[in-house]
Amino acid sequence: MSGSALFETFARAPLSFERGEGCWLIDAEGRRYLDFAGGIAVNSLGHSHPALVAALTEQAGKLWHVSNLYEIPGQTRLAERLVASTFADKVFFTNSGAEALECAIKTARRYQYVSGHPERFRTITFEGAFHGRTLATIAAGGQAKYLEGFGPKVEGFDQVPFGDIDAAEKAITPETAAILIEPVQGEGGIREVSAQSLKRLRELCDSHGLLLIFDEVQCGIGRTGKLFAYERSGVAPDLMAIAKGIGGGFPVGACLATDAAAVGMTPGVHGTTFGGNPLAMAVGNAVLDVVLADGFLDDVARKALLLKQGLAAVADEFPEVIEDIRGVGLMLGVRCRIANTKLMAALRDERMLTVTAGDNVVRLLPPLVVTDEEIREAVMRIRNAAATLSPPVAPVAAAQ
Repeated sequence: MSGSALFETFARAPLSFERGEGCWLIDAEGRRYLDFAGGIAVNSLGHSHPALVAALTEQAGKLWHVSNLYEIPGQTRLAERLVASTFADKVFFTNSGAEALECAIKTARRYQYVSGHPERFRTITFEGAFHGRTLATIAAGGQAKYLEGFGPKVEGFDQVPFGDIDAAEKAITPETAAILIEPVQGEGGIREVSAQSLKRLRELCDSHGLLLIFDEVQCGIGRTGKLFAYERSGVAPDLMAIAKGIGGGFPVGACLATDAAAVGMTPGVHGTTFGGNPLAMAVGNAVLDVVLADGFLDDVARKALLLKQGLAAVADEFPEVIEDIRGVGLMLGVRCRIANTKLMAALRDERMLTVTAGDNVVRLLPPLVVTDEEIREAVMRIRNAAATLSPPVAPVAAAQ
C-alpha cells in the first residue's frame, strides 16, 4: 500500500483540529481558527454546544439503535415539531441530504404512479444545482465534473438554466413528474431564487399536476433568518429535503411532505436502517429547542445584517479583490475578482475558515450562534486577507 489508507477523493487542507468551542476550532498546538465554514453549514449551533452535548450524552446512556421495526418516540416528537412549523404533514428521516433528496424524488415518482400516471417520472432541475453524490442526485445536479466516469447518467432529469422559468415551462412534457429547486443555491454560488420565480414554479406545478420539491439541505434550519428559506417567498412546496443544520453536526436528514404528496409511500416501498435512530433524534430535537426559542431567528437576521454591512465596506475598499457580496441571512457569498481559492487561502493564513462555491464565490456559513464581536473579528480578518491580495498602489512621482 502506498500513501494514505483513505480514498483520495478529498483535497484536504493541511489542518486538523482537536476540539471546538462555539465558532472556534482549536488544533493540537492550541492555535484558534474562526470557523465560518461551519462544516459546510452543518454546525448550526457551533462546536460543543452544551444543549447538544447534553442531549447526545444522555441518550447515549440509554439507547442508540433499535431500527425502524419499532416505535421511536424521539422520531415522532421531532416529526411533529417539524410538521407544526412547516407546510408538511409527514416526515421521513434519513442520515444525509442526498438520502433526503432520493426520498423526495422517489416520493414524487410514486405520487404520479398511484395517481394513475406511471409515465410521469422525470424531474426538471436547474443549472448550478447540487443535490448530493448518489447516482440519482448527481444526475439531478447535472454538473459534468460529478457525472464524469460514472457510466450513463441516471435517466429522468432535465436541466434548464438557473432562474429561467420560461425554460422550465418549455421543458415540461407528458413524462414530467416534478420540479426540483434550491431556494438559495449553496454550491452554485450563494444564488437566491426570486420570490416571483418560486411563485411561477408553484403555478406551473399546480396547472400541470406536478409536485414542487425544495432542496433546503443547506439553506434550511435558520440559515436565512427564517426556519426555512421558502418562508421568505410565501411559496410552499409539496416536498422538501433537509439535513445539515437539523443535526448540528450529527448526521440527520429528512424528507418533508404534504399528505397528498406522500400518498404513495406505503409500508415496504421505502426504508432506512439508521435513519431516525434515537441518537440522531435526541440531537435534532435539541437543535429545534434552541432554534425555535423566542427571538433566536430574529437575532440571526440582525446579525446577518451586521455581517453583510461589514462585508460591503470591505468590498468597497478592495474592489480589485471583491466584486460583490450576495446571499441572505448567515449564508453569504463573497464573489471574487481573483480566484476564490486565493482568498480562501489568504483567510486560512488569517486563521479564518471558509469554503469555496461556484461562480468564483467564497461562502461564509458561520454558526447561527456567532456573536457580534466574532462577526467584527471575521470582517477584520477578511479585510486583512483582501489587503494582502490587493495590488500595491504605485507611488506618486515626486514633483520636479
